[in-house]
Amino acid sequence: MTKLRAAITGIHAYLPEYRLTNHELSTMVETSDEWIMQRIGIKERRLLKEPGKATSDMGVEAVKGLLEKTEVAPGEIDLLITATITPDMFFPNTANLISYKTGMENAWSYDLMAACSGFLYALQTASAFIESGNCKKIIVVGADKMSSIVDYADRTTCPLFGDAGTAVLLEPTEEEVGVIDHELHSDGSGGKHLYMKAGGSLHPASRETVENKEHFVYQEGQAVFKFAVSRMADVSVEMMKKHNITPESLAYLVPHQANMRIIEAVARRMGIPKEKVMINIQKYGNTTAATIPLCLWEWEDKLRKGDDLILAAFGGGFTWGSILLKWAYDPN
Repeated sequence: MTKLRAAITGIHAYLPEYRLTNHELSTMVETSDEWIMQRIGIKERRLLKEPGKATSDMGVEAVKGLLEKTEVAPGEIDLLITATITPDMFFPNTANLISYKTGMENAWSYDLMAACSGFLYALQTASAFIESGNCKKIIVVGADKMSSIVDYADRTTCPLFGDAGTAVLLEPTEEEVGVIDHELHSDGSGGKHLYMKAGGSLHPASRETVENKEHFVYQEGQAVFKFAVSRMADVSVEMMKKHNITPESLAYLVPHQANMRIIEAVARRMGIPKEKVMINIQKYGNTTAATIPLCLWEWEDKLRKGDDLILAAFGGGFTWGSILLKWAYDPN
């Protein structure tokens, strides 16, 4: 029996217009362009500044562009999964709101929360629904409004993050393309190094949690850096060995865009030259669940059917993993 695979057949992204540059950031907090570029590699990041706009609005724009681009009607979508850690609200799901706002009357939908690994988790989950034959068309959204949970008085975190929305369409194929393999992991013991303390059932919102700034991202940079490099590199090297992929045969490494030094260290561990690494962190910063699809969207015209891509991510939780993706189409 021929194996069904889930192939990405279209991709689109939405970026807010507002650019927060390092120069402007240096007027808000004690930092500088030189300091940020040297340690993180980010020049600017996009922020969703319009009043009343949230993560779902960026997801909606990405989905609308995707449907138009692929000439797929909203009613044809069976399932929509949204990877995000900045939902519009705890409930209803942001995915439910995106489905409603885009007219997907036949789709069921839900959110998936795995921080910066969210897109990989959602992509593999959607792939399983395709491979089982239960769904024919699935959209995976990776979207985060990180500016809503960043303290712009904290120079250790505020230079890192940006806002963006992305969407990919998955469809079944019997060809040797699409999601080939995955290696996904989690370790809750790392949660103390990267988290948002308040807002959940353990520390519900109160005057005290607000005054103590506990509704913002907290990160222990050195611990996260060490874990991110080792975990992302280990699973990616393992994926290369398992499928006999060499640095020469790999088309691109598509890493989560958290920090330029992390990206470079992972590429070195894998033996991948810089020209084979998708990097756009300097323009957009860390958009969490949106970083990997944002790279794929920007490089779409350079990709060819059959290209081997290794997607790698690491996020709060800790969560991490890699996916071997064989690109399914040539540029238009």
